[in-house]
Amino acid sequence: MTASEPSAGAVDPRLLEILVCPVTKGPLRYDREAGELVSEKAGLAYPVRDGIPIMLPDEARKLPV
Repeated sequence: MTASEPSAGAVDPRLLEILVCPVTKGPLRYDREAGELVSEKAGLAYPVRDGIPIMLPDEARKLPV
């Protein structure tokens, strides 16, 4: 692994720059501790498994209101 590669389970920063919420098409925030991509606008948190964002609304966790 080189310095430019993400560690195991981490999301590539270049990927984070282009990903958007599939529901709102808005920005996502990476929550490293929870291992999720969070869409504040949609109120959803998409899981990241083995460094791969699972961008399916059915797989997302609803955020508490």
